[in-house]
Amino acid sequence: MPFKTLSITDQPAIRTITIQRPEKLNALDRATIVELRQAFADVASSTEIRVVVLTGAGPKAFVAGADIAELAALSAPQALEFSRYGQSLMTTIERLGKPVIAKINGFALGGGLELAMACHLRIAADSAKLGQPEINLGVMPGFGGTQRLVRLAGRSAALELCLLGAPITAARALALGIVNRVVAAEQLDAEVAALASQLAAAAPHAQNGILQAIVLGSEAAIEIGLDYEAQAFAVTAATDDKREGTSAFLERRKPVFVGR
Repeated sequence: MPFKTLSITDQPAIRTITIQRPEKLNALDRATIVELRQAFADVASSTEIRVVVLTGAGPKAFVAGADIAELAALSAPQALEFSRYGQSLMTTIERLGKPVIAKINGFALGGGLELAMACHLRIAADSAKLGQPEINLGVMPGFGGTQRLVRLAGRSAALELCLLGAPITAARALALGIVNRVVAAEQLDAEVAALASQLAAAAPHAQNGILQAIVLGSEAAIEIGLDYEAQAFAVTAATDDKREGTSAFLERRKPVFVGR
């Protein structure tokens, strides 16, 4: 389907989803969230796409937050529904079963940081700024920021970012574990492209098992997580990709995984 707020580009096995609202610093309004939900549903149903890169248009912002004009008009019941709708998008991304890379090219604030944290890997330009500034608007994070921040960076950092509302540098975000890598802005495209290509060449069933075991298992008691891991391991052991991977290793050649 055609999108009004997103652009979609494909390379072999890799889909790039770009939020196209540069005049609003790619702020998340309801229409954008609706289209992101559809875009990720399309990825989930595709047998061709193995990796997603998510980014924002223009040099200034990944996503600079929610659309303040929409936020200002929300009643409490509307805010509850909107929060749950946004949280559902973030959970969909987190549980996609295919790696999603956030290419953080600029501001990732409020809903933008929440969107990035729902992705599996986060690569930031050294010029990027990240934060949860909702308190400065008299509200709090509503798309999962309090919960994912505490899991990624710990309680102290989550409280600091949410209570003070001040953005932090990409370097500090790296030190806190919020992002995986920080690179020079001019190297961001190449770094993400190389990472996406590496992931696209990996075994899809193994990737899915890893994602499910870590994402779901980390929210449960370790015994449950270990059970997730054992069952996913058994599934991968029955695949053609497992036979290809072990054969390639023994034959000292590079494996070619086909997702079966």
